[in-house]
Amino acid sequence: MSPSKSMNSKLNPRTTEFEFLGPPGALFVTLIVPTVTYLLYFGCSEETGGCPPPLANLPDRAALALSSLDWWKSLWDTQASLIYLGWYAFCVLAWAILPGDLVEGGTLRTGGKKKYKINAFSTFLLAMGITAGIIQKYGPEAFSIIYEKWVGFITASVLMSLIQAIAVYAMSFQEGKLLALGGNSGNFIYDFFIGRELNPSIGSFDIKSFNELRPGLILWVIIDISMVCEQATRRGGLTNVTDSMWLVLAFQSFYVIDGLYNEPAILTTMDITTDGFGFMLAVGDLAWVPLTYSLQARYLVFNQLELGPFLTAVIFAVNLAGYYIFRSANGEKNDFRNGKNPKNLEYFTTASGSKLLTSGWWGRSRHPNYFGDLLMAFAWSLPTGFETPITYFYIGYFTVLLMHRQNRDDENCKKKYGADWEQYKKMVPYKIIPYVY
Repeated sequence: MSPSKSMNSKLNPRTTEFEFLGPPGALFVTLIVPTVTYLLYFGCSEETGGCPPPLANLPDRAALALSSLDWWKSLWDTQASLIYLGWYAFCVLAWAILPGDLVEGGTLRTGGKKKYKINAFSTFLLAMGITAGIIQKYGPEAFSIIYEKWVGFITASVLMSLIQAIAVYAMSFQEGKLLALGGNSGNFIYDFFIGRELNPSIGSFDIKSFNELRPGLILWVIIDISMVCEQATRRGGLTNVTDSMWLVLAFQSFYVIDGLYNEPAILTTMDITTDGFGFMLAVGDLAWVPLTYSLQARYLVFNQLELGPFLTAVIFAVNLAGYYIFRSANGEKNDFRNGKNPKNLEYFTTASGSKLLTSGWWGRSRHPNYFGDLLMAFAWSLPTGFETPITYFYIGYFTVLLMHRQNRDDENCKKKYGADWEQYKKMVPYKIIPYVY
């Protein structure tokens, strides 16, 4: 073996442990995520008759649609695809043109550090300015096209995800690439899904961190605004939009704004530091987030609920509690990682010298920020009422996702800290929800 190959094998060791039950699970998730994105539309829309649609003869109607070439053709919408492509190009252009600080990420296995341009919040403000201008000049009806062409936008976003995943997989075989420790199994299906290269880039343009916050997350808010506009068109103006719709827009927009404003915080997340960029992150960022997380707003277009002051206040309090836990827990963690401890929190020092918080929010559970996230997710669904469980899909999915992340984090920490991790778990026994789980 040549010295260069020996060095490369040490830097990029072969992956021997699998997530998602290995290649079969990776293939299943690759197929099921786009499928569920479509199903959430066809299972909850005016076009199909409700949320859910009438169950009588549903299998026969589904089989008839799937056997029709015209139905398959209807999944494609050229105008929606061009709009989506234009939106993505706008985000890239904004990244390139708008000013932003260069912030260093964590230390890579090579010993170096990657620099990231921080201007996602500026991109959001520019997008919101343009959106407001369109609505002001042409009226809310001019901004309801996303509702009208929903299926076309799903197809466009899934295709963009697929193209990017294929491209970054091919790029990962170029000389000198730093691979993700979990994405170098040698199995095409698994590595394509999980992500082979850690930080695929074109020059200084980091594809993974860009997709993490910009095209999908900002589009989520734009979609919510489009749903407000569609409801306003039906109800005779923006002043007649229901309180339930305004709540959903306010909650989800605030969540996105908080993430964009605190953009540097993502540089310490597992998505950036550990995971490769493959189809899993591509379809999650570009299709799943904007087009499934906005389900509540889309539902409220055709099921227009008025909550009244009392219920509005209760739901607002649930969301506020979730945000307080989420932000204060993350604040404690970020301060501690940066060598600050303004609350004099207690901590446990491992044999390797690492310090793990054992008081404050991080003394109540090992992932208190996830608990805040779940409370907010519940608050986003509450404005839709209780006529259908479908609008609560997000909280169910998100619970499973966070439990998976928590278990993965536990496994990684067990390998890293050994017996110290078991001792830490006795000090902080709850995983996510204090005194419950």
